[in-house]
Amino acid sequence: MRANPVLEKWRNGEKTIGAWLSSDSSYVAETMGHVGFDWLCIDQQHGISDYASTFQMLQAISTTNTTPFVRVAWNDSATIMRALDAGAYGIVIPLVNNAEEAKKAVWACRYPPDGGRSSGPNRAILYGGSDYQAEANKEIACIVMIETAEAIENIDSILSVEGIDAAYIGPSDLAYALEMTPTGDNNNPDHVKTVEAIFDACIRHGVAPGIHTGSVEYTSRWLSHGFQMVNLGTDIQFLRSRASDSLSQVK
Repeated sequence: MRANPVLEKWRNGEKTIGAWLSSDSSYVAETMGHVGFDWLCIDQQHGISDYASTFQMLQAISTTNTTPFVRVAWNDSATIMRALDAGAYGIVIPLVNNAEEAKKAVWACRYPPDGGRSSGPNRAILYGGSDYQAEANKEIACIVMIETAEAIENIDSILSVEGIDAAYIGPSDLAYALEMTPTGDNNNPDHVKTVEAIFDACIRHGVAPGIHTGSVEYTSRWLSHGFQMVNLGTDIQFLRSRASDSLSQVK
């Protein structure tokens, strides 16, 4: 089976940098893949991709060496399995609150006897290789998002669930959990303290710590802190920023 280089780096304690795809364009996905990110995440939660566009974007990313992830809209087993069958090599599950929900996520990501994923890896076997089903449990990343008050309270039990590969912090929803205004990148001392506490929990449990950022400053900051899965920005953010900068220069 095609190896998952991102998982390998996490298991070796190394850091990875990725980006979010909030558009539904396979052309944008292919272009972003050729930039050289370790991973790209197609966003079905807050982006505009449906299953058909996700399928095409996964095909586009596979023209590059970038590892394809999908953030599903909810911790729904059927949705997770379909994304995996389409060729996603990692699933990001939002709003995981407790160990039972974490177990549900792992169950959907793993074939028996480690889980309950149904057999039928249509495109995944083309991308992953003929031995995909025999090896997928070792190569598919299950990534839970830690971003609610309940998740903070249950962090140790969530990260104790066997099969969780990474925990990814959504800073805006985390701000809601802390009764703050969501700003994305956040320098509020209580927010920073909570992010650091989640990081420490990941280290205790041998889970790769991840966080969503929206600027070079915060990406660099959390990489320096030791986070292993850090988002640099989104496709639309990069497009808008470059267009705005170029326009301001010529006006």
